[in-house]
Amino acid sequence: MIHLLKKLKDMTKITLVNDKSSLPKYRQIVQSITDSIESGALKKGQQLPSINKMATINSTAKETIAKAYAELREKGIIIAMHGKGFYIAKTKIKVKLNIFVLFDTFNAYKEVLYAALINALPSDTQFSIFFHHYNVRQFAELIKNNLGNYNFYIIMPHFDTDVSEILRLMPRHKLLLLDKDASGFKDSYAAVYQDFENDILNCLQDGVSLIKKYKKFHLIVGKKHFQYVPAGIIKGFKLFLKKENIKGSVIDNLDVKNLKADEAYLVFTDTDMVQFIKHCEIMKWKPGKDIGLISYDDTPIKEILLGGVTVITTDFELMGKTAGELIVGKRMERIANPARMIKRKTL
Repeated sequence: MIHLLKKLKDMTKITLVNDKSSLPKYRQIVQSITDSIESGALKKGQQLPSINKMATINSTAKETIAKAYAELREKGIIIAMHGKGFYIAKTKIKVKLNIFVLFDTFNAYKEVLYAALINALPSDTQFSIFFHHYNVRQFAELIKNNLGNYNFYIIMPHFDTDVSEILRLMPRHKLLLLDKDASGFKDSYAAVYQDFENDILNCLQDGVSLIKKYKKFHLIVGKKHFQYVPAGIIKGFKLFLKKENIKGSVIDNLDVKNLKADEAYLVFTDTDMVQFIKHCEIMKWKPGKDIGLISYDDTPIKEILLGGVTVITTDFELMGKTAGELIVGKRMERIANPARMIKRKTL
């Protein structure tokens, strides 16, 4: 949908209707006009095209335009002056948030993040949640198929490939990137993200004395679980090994037969963490004494499992709260969410 963002300088170029959108055409027109008022493109007292002209421009029925204008009049957003046409009546309007949320996949920390986001937004906010499961094609299709259906978009661009072309389809003032920033996307926009490379480097350095108790230190990525691991995490991990002169490696997938006592492991997926713990029980190894275990991303269960699993994690509650504050305040800022190592029994 092309919104009224050029102050209606040329009425013949107004297009409010996207035939591919699932949103009813009259609702698209209502949303486009209210969006343009909020953005400042439409001013109080500014004239709108007549019903006939708007119908011609959008190749739609006059009844569709009339229905949209009637809703806008009912809300007091526009007025009709007999013999003259339709005019913007007010610019201070409260529009209920209807948010499209595109997560990568569902896991435990998303519950914490989502709950904090809900609490930070108005109680009448509506959410529709989708998942792309690290599939770029699905990511693109979900965005394209829902353009114009919502008045705000929260996107988790968990890809190492450049998806900036897809992101540019959305109006910047209605977009917030969550958990990961997007490479190649240089426009002004809102984001609350993790700085993966620096976060893991700083967190590991915070726990370096504990890590050095062990002969080697490994990162288990868990590729077989189709889990996205940002390239920055792997880069930061390798940089830590080099900087601290620690022997270790990056392992694509967990094979419990290759686990060794007196070595430490950073396990990325929860599935691998469970297999790791099961094997330790079989071998009678005590994590934190015989073998080292760090898990990525904190969840409530990790606080009590084995007396507490050491984690590297960002503050997901703060991330959700900050995202909500940016949306409510209409602030187009990019904010790095803090990360830390929580030292518990397993290291």
